[in-house]
Amino acid sequence: MTMPADKPYAPACDRNQAPILNILRIRFAGCRQVLEIGSGTGQHAIHFAAALPQLTWQTSDRRENLAGIRQWLAEACLPNTPPPLELDVGGVWPTARFDAIFTANTLHIMSWDSVVALFQALPQVLAPNARLTVYGPFNYGGRFTSPSNAEFDVSLKATHPERGIRDFEAVDALAREIGFELVADDAMPANNRCLSWQQR
Repeated sequence: MTMPADKPYAPACDRNQAPILNILRIRFAGCRQVLEIGSGTGQHAIHFAAALPQLTWQTSDRRENLAGIRQWLAEACLPNTPPPLELDVGGVWPTARFDAIFTANTLHIMSWDSVVALFQALPQVLAPNARLTVYGPFNYGGRFTSPSNAEFDVSLKATHPERGIRDFEAVDALAREIGFELVADDAMPANNRCLSWQQR
């Protein structure tokens, strides 16, 4: 695939978008408004929005990533992808309400304090009976699920000491504190997981 020099491109998005979409078809059935937190390049947004036209897919990310997301959205020209929102989890959140929240490969590149801030802020943007799906690598019982994940964790911490693969139990506790109940923990390629919660 040839990309303009200034257009962001993440090869991992091409590799994981099909299995993630299979999960979202199930977990977001009946939903209408999705907030994607940390949309990155925007590749996931256009793939999922095209495949799930009943969903309005709202992208968001920190300011420095918005230009790249706009490029992907403009090229796809989908009717269900509004302009991206600037969102830093520790800052101002949107005033709109969403019945589905999605985030991929974000928790391990955020500090733990930012992960906590994300979950604590979610209630202000949730519609009743909202769903939450998080994709990425997780530890269980404080242990890595594969040697490659252990190596990945070392590389994350070398880049920034506050980064790292999160413990499933700690993340699930944050979700339960804001009224969510785990409904699925799906194995994904490359030792990743899709964790899905439903508002109680």
